[in-house]
Amino acid sequence: MKNYFALGAFLYFCCTFPAQSEGYDVLRHKMVEEVLADIAAEVSYSESSALSPSVVAAMQKVERHLFVPASQTMRAYFNRPLPIGYGQTISQPLIVAMMTDLMQVKDSDKILEIGTGSGYQAAVLAEIVKSVYSIEIIHPLGKQAAERLKSLGYDNVEVRLGDGYYGWPEAAPFDAIIVTAAANHVPPPLLKQLKPGGRMLIPLGMHFMTQYLMLVEKKMDGSVTSRQILPVRFVPFTRKH
Repeated sequence: MKNYFALGAFLYFCCTFPAQSEGYDVLRHKMVEEVLADIAAEVSYSESSALSPSVVAAMQKVERHLFVPASQTMRAYFNRPLPIGYGQTISQPLIVAMMTDLMQVKDSDKILEIGTGSGYQAAVLAEIVKSVYSIEIIHPLGKQAAERLKSLGYDNVEVRLGDGYYGWPEAAPFDAIIVTAAANHVPPPLLKQLKPGGRMLIPLGMHFMTQYLMLVEKKMDGSVTSRQILPVRFVPFTRKH
């Protein structure tokens, strides 16, 4: 009897897993279509009515259901943020796509991410750029993300556990910097580590109050400009102290 049960279970998983995988592919493509429609509708917030082909390809490829807790798997391809534990969230796909696109990254770029979370944003970037350096202050999340990214073959992502306010000086300068938590000001160390000609995306504002996604640009002469992109809601920027 036990042997029949084991054989039945084996056949069940062999037959259902490919279908489940294909189902995720369909859901992911639908998610990207929804994101593209939203981008076109929100052209006043972005610099273009469409995402760059490299961003679309990355969003189509990265399997978001692998970056959420098991309890959230069925919601993985909803176009909304989801809880990932420790009071943190995985960002809405629309925001991930928009921030990635606004960074205007290239395949030769080196990127700094503050707030690894589950590793989803890092994976999307890693599909496009040469290298990603990501910092997470919540140790269990950072450890899990590092292991997840490594297991998925993202050898061009390095994860550090620590306070992202000070950036990653040894790896600087960076072609672009992305911050995935809301701060009350632009951290000077991050601005210093941004290359001339580089861009930083950072949400600014207090928790439970109005926050705005800001695009900060460092000109070739070292001067800095910034502008509001759109209102957002991010978890607060966590400091060590």
